[in-house]
Amino acid sequence: MRVMVTGGAGFVGKQLVRVLKDRADVLVADLLRYGTPDWLQGELDGFSFRRVDIRDAAATRALVEEFAPDVIVHLAAIHYIPECDSDPANAVATNVTGTVNLLAACAPGTRFVFASSGAVYRPDEADHRELESVVEPVDIYGHTKHQGEIYLRVLAESRDLAGVIVRLFNVIGPGETNPHLLPAIVAQLRGNPESIALGNIWPKRDYIDVLDAASGFAAAALGNEPGPGKCEIVNLASGQQYSVSEIVDRMRSVLSLEFEVRQDERRMRAVDRPFLGADISRIRDVFGWSPQHQLDETLRRMWDNPDFLPQLEGRLT
Repeated sequence: MRVMVTGGAGFVGKQLVRVLKDRADVLVADLLRYGTPDWLQGELDGFSFRRVDIRDAAATRALVEEFAPDVIVHLAAIHYIPECDSDPANAVATNVTGTVNLLAACAPGTRFVFASSGAVYRPDEADHRELESVVEPVDIYGHTKHQGEIYLRVLAESRDLAGVIVRLFNVIGPGETNPHLLPAIVAQLRGNPESIALGNIWPKRDYIDVLDAASGFAAAALGNEPGPGKCEIVNLASGQQYSVSEIVDRMRSVLSLEFEVRQDERRMRAVDRPFLGADISRIRDVFGWSPQHQLDETLRRMWDNPDFLPQLEGRLT
């Protein structure tokens, strides 16, 4: 089996490649927006790499036709929400047009696993269910992912592709490439273990370990369902929600640290969902997947070996 992973040099992609490389012929396709990571330098271990900009339709088609993948796992995206807000044209060009460029290049029968997001759902206190919850994004990022889903459904049917929409929730763990909540907390604590500055501390989110996220995408990539011409939708999450204040309390306990939390208005979002949780029964039923890593374990790994990019230090969404 030949599997192409777009955005394969990124946070989830790195772990997904590790899962897949002993089970398939893997091609990592990435623009390397953040530079070339150490694990992609020198002799590659069990996979190949090509640099590509998915916004370039001709280059994307040439690479897909050359590699002839049985499966494409499409992780490449602009998914840092402030970046989407500040440069919506690039967010649309990457997340929507880039997705369409890949889909248009696929041969009939290709399985296309699309990394969508829980951000496509209308805000709701209840855990989101794929076939029941209302899809109504509230930000640019969510809208780009919803559009990607629409194009996948249409082209899966018209071009005989096997589509899997994976609505991913908040991924955490060592190796983060964007300045989200946990990298900001860890970076600040490592600089000053007595005090951190945060924005809103009341929103609740479903945090999934990056290792579980990778195994979930692998299950979708290698599964038997759906067949060509069909499209499946699943949530990929832990199934549990935590507020920022609860995360802070867990870190105090896990790390045996006592630190002050200061509220910083510069770090507060004008619009923030109060809840974003997932029902994960469908991915278990369709692909036999369930999370294996607990929050405390993930927090400990992040603290022991954060592996963050230097530009993440002290920043926060």
